Amino acid sequence: MLPFKSKWLALLSLALATSGVAFAQSADNQALINALIKKGVLSDQEAKDITAQIAKDQSSQDVETSNDGFLQKIVLTGRFQVQYAGLGTSIDNNPVNPVSTEHFFLRRIYIGVNAQFGDGFSGVVTYDLANSSFDKALLEWKQSPLFVVDLGLTKAPFGYEENQSSGNLLAIERSTITRFIDEPNNGRRIGAASYRDGLFLSGTYDGFFYQVAATDPERNEYSGDSTNTAVLVNGIGGVGSTGTATTNSIALYGNVGYGVSFGQGPYKGSFKVGYEAGFDPDEGGTAALGLGHGQNINLNGGFADLSVGGFRLVGEYETADVDSGVAVNKAANIWGYWIQPSYKFTPQWELVGQYSYVNSDGRGVALSDVIRSAPSGGTMNTANELYLGFNYYIKGNDVKLQTGYIHGESDKTVTGGPAHATTDGIRSQFQIQF
Repeated sequence: MLPFKSKWLALLSLALATSGVAFAQSADNQALINALIKKGVLSDQEAKDITAQIAKDQSSQDVETSNDGFLQKIVLTGRFQVQYAGLGTSIDNNPVNPVSTEHFFLRRIYIGVNAQFGDGFSGVVTYDLANSSFDKALLEWKQSPLFVVDLGLTKAPFGYEENQSSGNLLAIERSTITRFIDEPNNGRRIGAASYRDGLFLSGTYDGFFYQVAATDPERNEYSGDSTNTAVLVNGIGGVGSTGTATTNSIALYGNVGYGVSFGQGPYKGSFKVGYEAGFDPDEGGTAALGLGHGQNINLNGGFADLSVGGFRLVGEYETADVDSGVAVNKAANIWGYWIQPSYKFTPQWELVGQYSYVNSDGRGVALSDVIRSAPSGGTMNTANELYLGFNYYIKGNDVKLQTGYIHGESDKTVTGGPAHATTDGIRSQFQIQF
């Protein structure tokens, strides 16, 4: 018989040989076991034990689940977007203009995991490696199409454009009014919707749809919490933070609408229309006044989406009444809109145009606030943007190239005096998603 050390070296070799079905088949395993028995390395009982263990290992699943098989499916998702922005801003009667932007950058690098459980339960986590932030992190229970419950981090149900997937945006970036209302508060923008932690309900029935939510009032999608060096939004730490004096009230959001499909063949189309509203407590005021003074934000809006064949026309109108949004006891009644026609004249090529406008009602808006990557033209009262471009679908929406020309303007000082600035340039984006 082999010495003790040699016996365990032989068993280790057997374990390595049988660790994966790609390298060893059951017949080969049995031949090796028989040879070790003849050489006296294994007893009959040891051989039986090893044979039973091999059979158990080879019948195991790739993903180990609980005994009742509650975990049914796991799906890995991703979205990679690389942009180039070449934008310059000029200010009327200003001898020195801001330095232009000419830059490649990673716009989004999303990695997501979607887990499907039994009994209508699921969970999803999507993280943006380019911005160290969550796009979604929630648990879901779908009792029926009419009653779906989500708990966690996702976007508040206000802003039709804001709630369109970034992978489906036809004009690459969102409009001026959407960005002014939804992007984080910087003293001008108000950060009144988009990413929120909370409870979300939604449903559809015979063309009708609704979404409602009760959430934290502050926009917050960053990882970490207020005890470390996480990126701060509105002075608050990441999604692990607890409430403060300015964030301990509940915000409310909702939308309702109706959609229908019609036509056949080349005239097949769809139409959707809806109303949206929101109440964001203690998030009004100005940069000088600060938050948490009982200053609230009230949101209202409406949207419509029509498509016929390759033609599509989408538009949205939004308002935001910000308590003390200009000065103490002086509200800002912000309003704006965007309209976007597009025409897909082949399966690969699509023309897109978008015009958007925002009126800050004395609060102030800079071109850099509402046109991503644009140099600032100073704080003015209104801003608008015209986008003209095309999309080339290499492999459907999963692999595509987008590029377009941008012309933006800001106008008048916050007190109504003469002032004017313009932004011109191009933006391009290449996308792969799965």
